[in-house]
Amino acid sequence: TEEEKEKKKKKKKGGGGGGGGEEVEEEGPDESMLDWWSKYFASIETMKEQLRQQEAAAAEAEEKEEAEIGEGSKAQAKSKDKDKSKAPKDDKKKKQQLGPELPEKKNKQKIDELKVFNKELETEFDYFEDWLHTFNLLRGKIGDNDDNATEEERIVGRFKGSMCVYKVPLPDDITKEAGYDPTFGMFQGIPSNDPINVLVRVYIVRATDLHPADINGKADPYIAIKLGKTDIKDKENYISKQLNPVFGKSFDIEATFPMESMLTVAVYDWDLVGTDDLIGETKIDLENRFYSKHRATCGVAQTYSIHGYNTWRDPMKPSQILSKLCKDGKVDGPHFGPGGRVKVANRVFTGPTEIEDENGQKKPTDEHLALAVLRHWEDIPRAGCRLVPEHVETRPLLNPDKPGIEQ
Repeated sequence: TEEEKEKKKKKKKGGGGGGGGEEVEEEGPDESMLDWWSKYFASIETMKEQLRQQEAAAAEAEEKEEAEIGEGSKAQAKSKDKDKSKAPKDDKKKKQQLGPELPEKKNKQKIDELKVFNKELETEFDYFEDWLHTFNLLRGKIGDNDDNATEEERIVGRFKGSMCVYKVPLPDDITKEAGYDPTFGMFQGIPSNDPINVLVRVYIVRATDLHPADINGKADPYIAIKLGKTDIKDKENYISKQLNPVFGKSFDIEATFPMESMLTVAVYDWDLVGTDDLIGETKIDLENRFYSKHRATCGVAQTYSIHGYNTWRDPMKPSQILSKLCKDGKVDGPHFGPGGRVKVANRVFTGPTEIEDENGQKKPTDEHLALAVLRHWEDIPRAGCRLVPEHVETRPLLNPDKPGIEQ
């Protein structure tokens, strides 16, 4: 946490120490002082601000509605009281926020941000079931004693697939589409189901409000990760007496789909005596993410840079991703033209055409243009959809002994 405070300070100062502090304030943060955490904290601030605005707006709307309805039932009156007590607090927060933040606004824009979802990524993108649906396979019931077995206990496997009922021959408007192969019917461009080797990199930033596991009302949390035969317990790096631990760890695991595709991330409480207790765990279906057309692999960053805290992290460059998406979706393009323009399907996008390396040398590049298209991929007709942005997601930790209660 000390480190965190330091980083927050650095972020606020804009990296300026000593006499030159004020000058730096105007120039924005010093690049060499910034790292991924600066980016993360800046993004968290933005997320909090958005949540505050949403809450204030919701409270306002509700008050308006109630004013119109007039005297409602007692239940409404109660909820109104609740909201009233919320609303002034929000205003206070806002006022406090506005004061000190104004001079900082300039800096804030300069730190690139990522998207912080305060929920699981799946809920934002329809559980990545854009073509692959998961059905539980249940064991049959043998006798009466199986009647009270829960569905969870009867699961023996999962079937993943998709079913379509359609008219043959295919309607004309579909067969006219470019690159449409009638023999595949409604299943176009679906990857083969051969086993595929992948490298999974898991970043664990932090945990918040963990359920106390010890008598002193605290816990000594550490991370455990399981995928296929790989079982990692990061026991020696437990964090003592902390319910809001900052882990800041990354783990690399090799896996083979479809055999190993369910990733379990768990937080355990370290105990000197006896066995360590599970605080809670979350399961992530990696296969659905991998095959989803939303590209839930690394996430598309806001900007493309080749050095510094915001280096592009995806193994493919924006131009390669764009070419692949166009090819897979049978979309015309991308055609890069002069004057910072690129044409995809019938849309034209513009953007900068130069990039600076570490030494400040400018080079021509198409990557910014390609990234501009990727960030608006949902506007492309027919093949377009929202691509997952560079992000951090927040997942609830659950414990099988306490079903449905977040830990």
